[in-house]
Amino acid sequence: MVLRTETPPVVTTEDKDLTGYVGFANLPNQVFRKSVKRGFEFSLMVVGASGLGKSTLINSLFLSSIYEDDKYPEGGCRLPQTVKVASSTTYLIEGGVSLKLTLVDTPGFGDAIDNTKCWKPILEHIDSKYEEYLIAEGHINRSTVPDHRIHCCLYFISPGHGLKPLDVEFMKQLHEKVNIVPVIGKADTLTPEETAEFKATVMEEIKKNDIKIYQFPMVDEEDEEEDTQDLQAQLPFAVVGSNTMLDINGKKMRGRMYPWGIAEVENPDHCDFISLRNLLIRTHMQDLKDVTNNTLYENYRCDKLAAVTSVSIDSKLAASNRNPLAQFEAEKKEHQDRMRTMKVGMEKVMEEKVAEKIEKMDEQRADLVRKHEQALKHLEKQRKDLEAKKKELADSLKQLEELHLASGVPISNSSSSLNSGMKDKSNSKKNKKSTKLF
Repeated sequence: MVLRTETPPVVTTEDKDLTGYVGFANLPNQVFRKSVKRGFEFSLMVVGASGLGKSTLINSLFLSSIYEDDKYPEGGCRLPQTVKVASSTTYLIEGGVSLKLTLVDTPGFGDAIDNTKCWKPILEHIDSKYEEYLIAEGHINRSTVPDHRIHCCLYFISPGHGLKPLDVEFMKQLHEKVNIVPVIGKADTLTPEETAEFKATVMEEIKKNDIKIYQFPMVDEEDEEEDTQDLQAQLPFAVVGSNTMLDINGKKMRGRMYPWGIAEVENPDHCDFISLRNLLIRTHMQDLKDVTNNTLYENYRCDKLAAVTSVSIDSKLAASNRNPLAQFEAEKKEHQDRMRTMKVGMEKVMEEKVAEKIEKMDEQRADLVRKHEQALKHLEKQRKDLEAKKKELADSLKQLEELHLASGVPISNSSSSLNSGMKDKSNSKKNKKSTKLF
């Protein structure tokens, strides 16, 4: 067999005009176009006590009225008795890129008198979103799986002297479920020296309590590494939010006006608003999603599947090696054991109820005996009192008789004279009444 080789013709730029680069280096552009066409999703949770400026800050971050003023008034009395999870979805478009932003608010957090386990509804909400994603992955059509998982949690800390016990316990309960970014709300109430000291105190307490907050990724480029180090050094972010545009010397800016000056929202010397916005929107939004998907969700998925398989794997392996008759006998035995267990449980419950009823009857019997004894004691006391009065009356009659015998007047005469005197007095009273009538 003879192989014939031919020299391919040489194609030059004169024969064909190459308008662009042709090769696999164009794949990022294809991925970019596909991603832009599909759009992006991001879920942000804000947690903190009322009055720390959460709604105002979110509106300032995304330059949109995500929270309506009539629904979440600033300074209004929005204090639910229990923690509720309120979710809202907003579609934002910037430069032809669409973002489906899901904001999860937790009104009522920290406002109750008893805040024991007030983080439980928040934890249940995060787990429910992981559960929805896990179920969606098990469907036949997995090409479009909606991602409603919480990618970032902005935890607002009240300006003061340090973390409260509620802050520490909340972050301990959720630091393995969501990316926590600590934020100091209403930072314009602190001086720069107080802000720096408060930041150091908060970070020291976070490290002391082994709380895992969001860790910035390692980067190779020097410029990005410097930006990452700057963001890491600014934790927790001291922010000021405002939706009011002020005109200062012909320049429009967002800020708050006070008698002592103006707190500019987008001034790095006044607050860390720009750094927080860069973290969430410009530099680390995709990394927050990657950490949620590759670390936090995978940990939840492993725990969930391990809990399910550890219970059923032994029984499934044993059942797969049995013949139908043995399987039937095994199921029959399992059913009998289950019925026996139910019977024992019902008998135990019945015994407990009978014992409880007997105990109540014994208490009632003891109460009746006690009341009966008290009644007998009362009657005995009354009998003794009557006997004492009877004896006293007999002594009085005996003394009276002795007195009459000593005076020589018989008792019968004295009693009849006494009775006649009493009758005369009564007759005289009747006569007086009759004269008054006539």
